[in-house]
Amino acid sequence: MASALRPVWLYTPLLLLALLWEGISRAGVVSAYALPPLTNVLAAWWSLLVDPSFWPHVFASLGRGAAGLAIALVVGVVLGVSLAWSRAVNMLLGPVVQMFYPLPKSALIPLTIIWFGIGDESKIFLIFLGCLLPIATATYNGVRGVDRNLLWSAASLGAGRWSLIRDVAFMGAVPDILAGLRTALAMTFVLLVSSELLISNEGLGFLIRSYGDGSQYPQMFACSMTVMAMGFAADQAFRRLAAWLLRWRG
Repeated sequence: MASALRPVWLYTPLLLLALLWEGISRAGVVSAYALPPLTNVLAAWWSLLVDPSFWPHVFASLGRGAAGLAIALVVGVVLGVSLAWSRAVNMLLGPVVQMFYPLPKSALIPLTIIWFGIGDESKIFLIFLGCLLPIATATYNGVRGVDRNLLWSAASLGAGRWSLIRDVAFMGAVPDILAGLRTALAMTFVLLVSSELLISNEGLGFLIRSYGDGSQYPQMFACSMTVMAMGFAADQAFRRLAAWLLRWRG
């Protein structure tokens, strides 16, 4: 019985938040113009979901996010392993990574417009850059944290440099890489909407800006809820994937 009720209790805070949203808007605590009642937002959301013209914007955003994250994953893992394994690479690129890590990536939006224009390339590059550093840093920490006895044992058994990197260092760093990838996944949606708000004529960020400019606030909130729902679904799917990949840990 307790296990059956667990999903209900898990999402109780969201239900309370929904009730609070509806209540303060209906009671006039906050202007319904600035914060439309949740029921109005849900009605607008349903209207968007059944509108065929809405889905190309969703798919455009998902495609940009997936492309930027995928490139960041490949480059970030290679960079992180290289930084941890090679002292020369660490000396050359380590300070660069440390310098760019705290930089707000949205501050680079004007530069991406100059470099790539307002097409998909600018959004993909911004997402790539924002997701690269969490993945590279997590990979670096994971490789550096691998038990040196494992490396020495594998080397004594005849494992070459590539085998040590691939079969020992990389595999030992997988839990850290997955943790960094989860952080990057959340950053994907943040940077996606930020870039589309300013430099796009398609996508969910573009719709949020357009509805806001037109004072269509229920639709604007509905688009924001779409992003939140996508982010939540992606995070839940990733958690299950990570648990499956790490099932060997028991």
